[in-house]
Amino acid sequence: VQLIESGGGLVEAGESLRLSCAASEPTFSSYSVGWFRQAPGKEREFVAYISWNGVDIVDGDSMKGRFTISRDNDKNTVILQMNSLKPEDTAVYYCAAKYYKGSPWAADYDYWGQGARVTVSS
Repeated sequence: VQLIESGGGLVEAGESLRLSCAASEPTFSSYSVGWFRQAPGKEREFVAYISWNGVDIVDGDSMKGRFTISRDNDKNTVILQMNSLKPEDTAVYYCAAKYYKGSPWAADYDYWGQGARVTVSS
């Protein structure tokens, strides 16, 4: 499964960004997708995941109420809508896929995108 992230960039605090994760796999609807981020000098952090059927959605604690994950299986795409961005959200954001059940643990994912850089200025 090849994953390609897009939509990163530089924004000011309080603004929004929409990250997309596009998959090449025709059976993408069987895969759960997670978003993770890694800031310079920090460990990779769980952001959110959405299950293969879109029923289960889990958000990381620091993102609740600001980030929304969704998917369009007809377009093989998962979206991370990020609102009210803060400077501490600055990181490289990665999408990852695993077959069937989702997980908040990076080690459980088999396929990873190349990352999209998000920079939030104060």
